[in-house]
Amino acid sequence: MVDITSKSNTFRQAIAIATVTVSKQETIDAILGKKVPKGDVFEFSRAAGLLAIKKTSDVIPDCHPLPIEYAAIKHEVAGLSILITVEVHTIYKTGVEVEAMHGASVTALTMYDMLKPLDKGVEIANIKLLQKSGGKSDKSLMDSSAINCAVVVCSDTVSAGKQEDVSGKTVIQKVEQWGVTVAHYEIIPDDQDQIQQLVKKFSVEGCKLILLSGGTGLSPRDITPEAVAPLIDRPIPGIMETARQYGQQRTPFAMLSRGVSGFVKNSLVITLPGSVKGVAETMDALFPQILHVFKVADGSRHE
Repeated sequence: MVDITSKSNTFRQAIAIATVTVSKQETIDAILGKKVPKGDVFEFSRAAGLLAIKKTSDVIPDCHPLPIEYAAIKHEVAGLSILITVEVHTIYKTGVEVEAMHGASVTALTMYDMLKPLDKGVEIANIKLLQKSGGKSDKSLMDSSAINCAVVVCSDTVSAGKQEDVSGKTVIQKVEQWGVTVAHYEIIPDDQDQIQQLVKKFSVEGCKLILLSGGTGLSPRDITPEAVAPLIDRPIPGIMETARQYGQQRTPFAMLSRGVSGFVKNSLVITLPGSVKGVAETMDALFPQILHVFKVADGSRHE
């Protein structure tokens, strides 16, 4: 199974369809008149499809068990064909397209089983995914092509050459995978004046995104939040609330992070942990959805 532990829960939807075609009008009449000997074809197949949706992970080895928040199955008669439409919703880390297709398949197969004593020419066709939303399928909503970024590592030991920077490079790798251009990469000591000078400099130079790694903990030299907070014109508390909530699901120590975030002029500034694990988890919690803030900020979309 694919590892989805780094993903966040989001609303996900999928719609799948299948077509059952019979060979004579008498079969359609029997379905509509509820005269099929095995019972009400629409209701029996609907019940089977709902069970199939819920049991998908039991029969498809790589599918994750997930909560089904909503499922609906509809039948539409068109001539000698019956179109089955299955819609499934969840709020989870992975999508429900296989669940929807499994539901459509079993709904169709149940209809076949119920109709085969009456009609030897029943066929199942066109089982396919019609649409999905949520997760990576919404990536197009977040245009990152015009976003340039500055990455600043705040660490006495790294700036002194006593330790190699890994956290900053982790930040760079993660933002670049979403198409963001890293224009600046700096390593400085835990010094309030230097931190403030760099943030102001990059903001003036037009960096839309400024990410600082390190100095958000509780040691005496952790002063990044104190340096950045006075510069913020518009705080965005929800960013760090999301990061801490995400981290808290993985370690109880996430509550000790003191990161802050918000706009300095037109630059979004986010303070990240200094540990590799902490910075990676915070990036996973915030990206790519954080990129949507630039659409809202420049007025191209109103929220």
